[in-house]
Amino acid sequence: MATQADVRRIALALPDVEESPDRFAFSVANRGKQKGIAWVWLERPASGGSRVPNPKFLAIRVASLTDKDLLLASDPRKFFTEPHYNGYPAILVRLAEIRAPELRQLLVDAWRCQAPRSLVKEFDARRPKP
Repeated sequence: MATQADVRRIALALPDVEESPDRFAFSVANRGKQKGIAWVWLERPASGGSRVPNPKFLAIRVASLTDKDLLLASDPRKFFTEPHYNGYPAILVRLAEIRAPELRQLLVDAWRCQAPRSLVKEFDARRPKP
């Protein structure tokens, strides 16, 4: 079971990732803009009501809608979506259903699709080869 502490530890270990000062969200700078990699799910508990943060769930950016569909089909206990994310490359993750190593891979993949190419290249050069 992963926690928000795991999310914070993993995300902030990635190059140039920053945590939002006003909410549980992480981003990386790319061409002068902050590009989100993960954020707390803002759930709408009542029809037409205001969205509220639900710390049991995390939204994570994915590289494509195809990747999103593959993850959603792979394990519905861990991954889901809602109409708000239709057509947007992000999945919702139940933190209680995912282990930290799998969460790490999702966050690294999210970072890779949002970070500048030069930073990804540096990151890859520093990683040990299998």
